[in-house]
Amino acid sequence: MARWMILIGVLVASLATPATANEGWDVCDGPPAATGAICAPLRGPVDPQGRELWLRKRQATPTGPGPHALYLVGVASSEAWLNGQWLGRNGRPGPSQAAEEPGVYQAAFPISDRLWKPEGNTLVVHLSSFEGGMRLDYPMGAVLVAPYPYPLPKLLMPAMLLAAGALLAAAFGFGVIHVIRRTGSSLALAGMAGAAGLHAVLESANLIVTYPYPLHIWRLVAIWALAALFGILLVSWVTARFWPRAGRKASAGAALLVATSLFVPGYDAKTAASLGLGLALAAAITARGVYHRHPGARALLAWLVLILGLLTIWPDVFVNLSYFVLAACLVLPLLMVEVVRLGWEGERREAALARAAGRADRLTVTSSRGVVLVPLGEIVAILGADDYVELRLVDGRTLLHAARLDTLERDLSPGYVRVHRSALVNLAHLTRLEREEGRYRVHLSLGGPLPVSRGRLATVRAALDAPRPGEIA
Repeated sequence: MARWMILIGVLVASLATPATANEGWDVCDGPPAATGAICAPLRGPVDPQGRELWLRKRQATPTGPGPHALYLVGVASSEAWLNGQWLGRNGRPGPSQAAEEPGVYQAAFPISDRLWKPEGNTLVVHLSSFEGGMRLDYPMGAVLVAPYPYPLPKLLMPAMLLAAGALLAAAFGFGVIHVIRRTGSSLALAGMAGAAGLHAVLESANLIVTYPYPLHIWRLVAIWALAALFGILLVSWVTARFWPRAGRKASAGAALLVATSLFVPGYDAKTAASLGLGLALAAAITARGVYHRHPGARALLAWLVLILGLLTIWPDVFVNLSYFVLAACLVLPLLMVEVVRLGWEGERREAALARAAGRADRLTVTSSRGVVLVPLGEIVAILGADDYVELRLVDGRTLLHAARLDTLERDLSPGYVRVHRSALVNLAHLTRLEREEGRYRVHLSLGGPLPVSRGRLATVRAALDAPRPGEIA
């Protein structure tokens, strides 16, 4: 088992090939406009971590419509110039931590059209990063000129927020089910949904809020940790379904396997690798369930293979969006199945209790609090409301009972009479019938009067004239 887990780790880790952001930049040993400044082509990523960095680039004049801006995305303070004209500052870069004022992770410097020359534009960027925390292999996600505002896909944010909301709602639902049933599967599914939902929130945080760049490393660590947690919990849940005897070993193996993603360069790649490793191990265990013909194993394996295929072909799209949508599509149907199953179990349990406790002189009341035996003589009236009824008792209490008024009218006759489509009264507590302002009402020994419908007036009069239970005719 350990051998093929290592092979899966090597396969998924090899898919991660992080990109660099060094397109056409020169790195200088000081301000490029200063006398004696030496500049040379930048090799490798733009990396201002632990130093002050000056960059220069020959920038072509944009040809597209609308205004443009210089976008700086990464763990750095920054300032920029175009053709010697000041564009703006994000924080305050400096030669040391004491001199630097940390900026935000994403900055945009709008560029006026009048600053552009027909050709020969020079873009200068000054960077420093002394507050980033752990060192990143690729600290700058973008240093580029693009249309302003940046054209994000229209459906990206709604899809992310919808997936996050659905996943967090599923986590709450499975949490409630766990409190009721105390099953390990519901707890694992609650953890999976919660991890994926929080991951979606953090993944979209940079599109919603602006945060200081020193926080970025902790956001990346949290994203990786949530992805790793999802993978481990997925393996735990799948193992509980298809290979229960290997539960602890599979979970421990998943934790060790997912931990190898820390050796993959780049946090996006680490996240993709941790998800891929968990998915691959879960797929292998599910394949064993298919071999042993476990119910539901084939459909789940097809789903896991689809997710792994998307991760392999489009890792960036998967990590940024597809993962959350697919995770929601996995846990939400499972939540619906669990809710339906819980409802059926509750109905069967209440029906069994009602049958066991039923007596001819008492009404077995089922409610959210359990089962209560109510003597028929203590019920004054029963008021209907769809699939529930309200019992009014002689001591002034009211109880909500999961039953229909039509059913109770049939079961409790002849001691009760229907006076209205939504009211059934105990003949023992019926005192008189009166006409008030053209409408008939019955008065009871306790509580206020109840209306009498015209269609039931004759029945009520006959019930009043007939001998009461226990009386001699």
